[in-house]
Amino acid sequence: MNEAQVKQQFWQVVLDLPDPKTWPGKVTYGFIFFFTAWLVGRAVRLAIHGYLDKAEKAGADPTGVRFLGKLANVGIYVIAFVSYCKIVPGLQELGTAGLASVGAVSVVVGLAAQTTLGNLVSGISLVLYRPFKIGDRIQVSSPTGAEIGLVESINLGYTILRTDDQRRLVIPNSTMSTQTSINLTQTRKGAACNVSITIAANTDVAPARTILTDIAKAHAKTVALDACNITAVSGAGTTLTLNVWCKDGDTVGPLRSDILETAKKQFDAAGIKISRWNTAK
Repeated sequence: MNEAQVKQQFWQVVLDLPDPKTWPGKVTYGFIFFFTAWLVGRAVRLAIHGYLDKAEKAGADPTGVRFLGKLANVGIYVIAFVSYCKIVPGLQELGTAGLASVGAVSVVVGLAAQTTLGNLVSGISLVLYRPFKIGDRIQVSSPTGAEIGLVESINLGYTILRTDDQRRLVIPNSTMSTQTSINLTQTRKGAACNVSITIAANTDVAPARTILTDIAKAHAKTVALDACNITAVSGAGTTLTLNVWCKDGDTVGPLRSDILETAKKQFDAAGIKISRWNTAK
């Protein structure tokens, strides 16, 4: 009696399951391994959620734990599938028959999955080196230009940002690890809220600047005021950009809306003509 037969009899005696050579046995073993993997994966997820609840209350960084949790869940199912292949004789024979062509198959799989594997490796590097973490507000380059968003998650393949206007930016990890990004949260405590307004040509800039800075200083959501500078001069007029800081990304939208609404009323009262409103990113 060889080793494979001993293992087969052991499992049948201990678990009293059908013969894995038969279809009922294959289905039964498949269900057991899948169900076991699901239970272990669920236990891992519950343990991670419990840890994250405590970690977030303590102010710890959850980025690495979330990423490794996703990686662990994938590993659980891979181990379950490999174990299933070891138990079912038909799959063992299939693996033996395909051993001769494993080199060619490896090359094909490697070429087909190089982008996916690249994103996975890049995700691991993002977690290890931590240029940013979940909850940070960063500025990145995208097909639409410079975008600012809150890091919602770093998955196995993609980093997801939420912009102020509630859009979701889904960026491959390989792109995030190679492009230049600005971490606004680590640069300064809080979130940037910038508003650009172009006043008509031949209009005095000083009153408009005073109105904008006074509005920002008086607002309860303003944490700090950097400046209100001239950022462009064109035939349309002179562009003033107000740079203020607020508590977090969720506060940016309401603060910007309040500044624009109040500025419109005070500009109208002062007779200052607006040629263009442009909320800066």
